[in-house]
Amino acid sequence: MGIRKQESALVRKANKQEKTQARLVDCPSSPRKMRLVADLIRGVEVEKALYVLKYSKKDAADRLEKLILSAMSNWQAKNEGVDIEEANLYIQEIFVDSAKQLKRLRPAPQGRGHRIRKRSNHVTLILGSKTKSIN
Repeated sequence: MGIRKQESALVRKANKQEKTQARLVDCPSSPRKMRLVADLIRGVEVEKALYVLKYSKKDAADRLEKLILSAMSNWQAKNEGVDIEEANLYIQEIFVDSAKQLKRLRPAPQGRGHRIRKRSNHVTLILGSKTKSIN
């Protein structure tokens, strides 16, 4: 392996150490509804995001709250011995992709059928730390 490849591998490993992600796969709500809530917490500190989601009326807020708690748990597993309050975690990236659709037929007048698409989504959440962790 060349020197540049080794250096870039070390840089990627350092960046991976700073970031932690959690994924929510096949969530049975439409991506559009999930994006409305995800936009509220993008780039926000974790404590504030949890507060916003706790008092939101949207159904997607409960799912994103659990996802943030999962990402925080992943961060703690990766950075043992570092206090989570001192790390100043924030939501670096959050994006919602569409997943599979369940296609159903609903009866319509004159013997026809209308297509019903029950959508689902995937959510990826990446936490970043505003302070550099010393390992």
